Amino acid sequence: MTSPETPPLDPARVPLDHGAGRIPAQRAAPAAAAPRPGRSPWLVLAVLSAAQLMVVLDATVVNIALPSAQSALGFSDANRQWVVTAYALAFGSLLLLGGRLSDVIGRKPLFVTGVVGFALASALGGAAQGFGTLVAARALQGVFGAMLAPAALSLLTTTFTDPAARTKAFGIFGAVAGAGGGFGLLLGGLLTEHLSWRWCLYVNDVIAVVVLVAAVVLLEHKRSDDRAPLDWFGTVLAVVGLVGIVYGLGNAETHGWSAAGTWGFLVAGVVLMAVFVWWQARAAHPLLPLRVVLDRNRGGSLLAMAVVGAGMFGVFLFLTYYLSAQLGYTPVRTGLAFLPMIGAISVTAPVVGSRLLTRVGPKPLIPTGLVLAAVGMALLTRIDVDSSYASVVLPGLVVEGVGLGFIFSAAMASAVQGVDRADAGVAGAMANTVQQIGGSIGTALLSALAGSAATRYAQDHAAQMATAAGKAQAVVASYHAAFWVCAAIFLVGALVTALVLRRGAPEVDPDAAPVIAH
Repeated sequence: MTSPETPPLDPARVPLDHGAGRIPAQRAAPAAAAPRPGRSPWLVLAVLSAAQLMVVLDATVVNIALPSAQSALGFSDANRQWVVTAYALAFGSLLLLGGRLSDVIGRKPLFVTGVVGFALASALGGAAQGFGTLVAARALQGVFGAMLAPAALSLLTTTFTDPAARTKAFGIFGAVAGAGGGFGLLLGGLLTEHLSWRWCLYVNDVIAVVVLVAAVVLLEHKRSDDRAPLDWFGTVLAVVGLVGIVYGLGNAETHGWSAAGTWGFLVAGVVLMAVFVWWQARAAHPLLPLRVVLDRNRGGSLLAMAVVGAGMFGVFLFLTYYLSAQLGYTPVRTGLAFLPMIGAISVTAPVVGSRLLTRVGPKPLIPTGLVLAAVGMALLTRIDVDSSYASVVLPGLVVEGVGLGFIFSAAMASAVQGVDRADAGVAGAMANTVQQIGGSIGTALLSALAGSAATRYAQDHAAQMATAAGKAQAVVASYHAAFWVCAAIFLVGALVTALVLRRGAPEVDPDAAPVIAH
């Protein structure tokens, strides 16, 4: 790779670029050139891990702040899901493009642009005085996060060229990604309770300043020599199609399923996504080569990750409101309430990944995890207006966490197993993309169905709606509907993946870079 700041390298020593989606034909050599003096690769890892924490943190920290933000800005229950969906949709739909841009623009410039843009968007959201500004800021966070995340992965891969050091670095980077979700829940509670919900967004600016200064000093500007043209037409089709589907689902909550604004956007979105698939099969340089998703194990694993996204986003959104509004939990206590699920994931995933996956393969593990996740959702449908956390909520969260631990470890590994080197970056980005897209579609769908359930309950119990207890019961009925739908989605996912996934242990590529979930 060459750039204005670096001398040409011997092609045989060019490191693999897994995060950007284009990989030079030559394999990486352990003896690649060392970083410049004073640029310790471990300091680079610290910078990239801090940036990764900022992106992962934002997927959960705002959930805890959402009830307080809704009260302060006065937006409706029907609109609250857009604060979550805007970020996930923008982030997920642009991740593949972000990976390709790191080839064209360069990893360091794209990383720095992502950090600066993410910080500015966070400041805008923290200062928001209205719902529209907050949602726009969240969408911009997703846009710049989609630049930052793949650039960080590429920089990490090219910084650590020795296989042993790279494995250790990715282990640390992955641990930050895994812990970021749980840390975000706790930090969100602390900031909301002791400062303001706005600091759940402002905190990104504090992290970004440190990351930006360190990035300018430590990171080197390198760009891949393999820079195929960008598939702009495919990108527009994918983004507009996904926005149409998500907007149509969100519109159903406020205007009903029969409204033209609901089915019209849904139909348009589905048609555009069909055209996107058609175009990807014919484009000379597709955004998403279809061979990446047509492999049975890879396709089944990506489907599982999409289902997980829908379920996790749903449980975070609705259970956060249940704990704060119905049980009266403080923001800190709400964040702590989710930690048993995060702990169950953290304990289960390494065991499944290191001991079971290599022996039995993904076929028994992923469907089992999806069934367990469905059971966890079913257990959560026992909640009532004044339920006990220990006897009702906690069992559902723990079972849910164990199921997700099965899925995360098996699906994330299988999503990149056996992929051609030229497609490794795309496969890695897809594993993160489908989770975010699944989350945005799932959140919109569950919000619409929960709203319909609350309306039906109010109509069937009109006499009780004059009392606070009756209104609270209608809200709980909406949560029941969301959890039952989540359980059904998990069960359908279990059935489909059981049919799609192949039997047997996977073949392991020891040179493949790990994939980090966002």
